[in-house]
Amino acid sequence: MPDTTALKSTDASATAVDAPPATDTGPAPGKPRSLWSDAWHDLRRNPLFIVSMVLILLLAVMSIFPGLFTSASPREANLAEHYLQHPNWGHFFAPDWLGYDGQGRSIYARLVYGARASITVGVVVTLAVTITGLIIGMLAGYFGGWIDTILSRITDVFFGVPFIVGAMVILTSFEKRSVWVVILSLAFLGWTSIARVARGSVITIKQSDYVVAAKALGASTTRILTRHILPNAIAPVIVVATIALGGYIAAEATLSFLGIGLAEPTVSWGIDVSAAKDQLRNAPYVLVIPSVMVSITVLSFLMFGDAVRNALDPKMR
Repeated sequence: MPDTTALKSTDASATAVDAPPATDTGPAPGKPRSLWSDAWHDLRRNPLFIVSMVLILLLAVMSIFPGLFTSASPREANLAEHYLQHPNWGHFFAPDWLGYDGQGRSIYARLVYGARASITVGVVVTLAVTITGLIIGMLAGYFGGWIDTILSRITDVFFGVPFIVGAMVILTSFEKRSVWVVILSLAFLGWTSIARVARGSVITIKQSDYVVAAKALGASTTRILTRHILPNAIAPVIVVATIALGGYIAAEATLSFLGIGLAEPTVSWGIDVSAAKDQLRNAPYVLVIPSVMVSITVLSFLMFGDAVRNALDPKMR
């Protein structure tokens, strides 16, 4: 009789030799990231975004809690003792650290408290123009026809008005120019770019299959705009808004420098730059320090906007 044990052993060896090796398919692919999670994945690895966020957070804390940075009053003046006193670079964060201005007020204290006016103007104007421009752009792009024609022509009229010149005309009609007056004047003219971007984005998105399917299923116009179009059209609007925020801060400083923006007793970097232009020869630091602060703030928001644009735009990635 044949040895069945040997035959089984031989067959098993041949099977082990002839069988193709198992392929390692690797881990099962995970859930694909959305646009926002993919953008955040890129942003947190972008040094430009990290640096800008650190500066913006520092400015935000400074504007909300100025008492954490200095105990001096920005309006306390001692002309006899502190008139154009030079900076004392060894006394970090002390009232005399950055010197005193022509009225004997601490430049460092005014630098800290001046962040509130500039940041407030920039953030509130950006929110106002984003909401206004988004609503107008979405209505024009979604409905089209005569609604698009009327809203587009209104946008063109406002777009044709020079931004700074128009704000100057509006502000000169007010005797008392508070922070809210400046905000309203800038927001009244600044929504046109966002409206155009939103309109173009909505025109493209409303032709998508999921929007057509929502219409076929009988979804209301409000639901289609808020649940289907808005989440997909808001990315380019956010990019434009973040970049424009720095421009609004610069516009407020420019108007205050010209004497038609914020006025005393409001503490503002633009007011300090305007008051210091006469001391440029004797004490240039009085002019340079608030000017550098405005430049750093505007640059921070511009870098933040560039980083967000690169993360949200697939073509940039």
